[in-house]
Amino acid sequence: MPSTFESSAGSVDEAVVNDYDTFGEAYAAETETSLINAYYTRPAILDLAGEVTDRQILDAGCGSGPLFEALRGRGAIVTGFDSSTKMVELARQRLGDTAALQVADIGSPLPFPDGTFDDVIASLVLHYLEDWTAPLAELRRVLRPGGRLIMAVNHPTVFKLLYPEADYFATVKWSEEYTFSGQKGTLTYWHRPLHAMTDAFTAAGFRTAVISEPHPAPGARERFPDDLGERQAFLCFLFFVLEAV
Repeated sequence: MPSTFESSAGSVDEAVVNDYDTFGEAYAAETETSLINAYYTRPAILDLAGEVTDRQILDAGCGSGPLFEALRGRGAIVTGFDSSTKMVELARQRLGDTAALQVADIGSPLPFPDGTFDDVIASLVLHYLEDWTAPLAELRRVLRPGGRLIMAVNHPTVFKLLYPEADYFATVKWSEEYTFSGQKGTLTYWHRPLHAMTDAFTAAGFRTAVISEPHPAPGARERFPDDLGERQAFLCFLFFVLEAV
């Protein structure tokens, strides 16, 4: 896939944006049953969440709602938001008119009172952001004391594998072009080293309880033999469970 990167001192073409309003429908269709999403990321998040019956959960960056649906099916009381109007529209089609969904931006103050939620799920969200300070502070604010932030971001070693000449320790903006259900779309990320992530968690008032590098879910090898081959595991995303202190 075509890709570009520059150091944080430079800039990627401003036309390169995460425009889910444009390709959101194709993205949702592509990721519904994909290896990376359906057989890796979502099962890993649900495993980390564990028993969620009657827990108040915020799905931050809910996309078209697959995690919302799965958590609700396990007995959680779920609220979701996404910055993309199209993705919220798709989530509402999936989840029904009574689902607690709204358009909101994780980079801005969130429309929820302090201490509202037992858990926040932020799956594949924060790696789109250069600065985690305000978003993490808001997620901490809406969590009850002892609540959990369960999240997944790009594994930092993947960037170094893609760009061996890059500075792993820098905060770096990079982009990749994908094809989602036949439609091209560009996603722009911010790489940061692992210690920068954990430092940001501590500064926001979180304790890192779990760092996970999961295997694919059962059934993945049978469904995706060409992708997995003989591999028992692969690195793609890094998963965290953080506790509000």
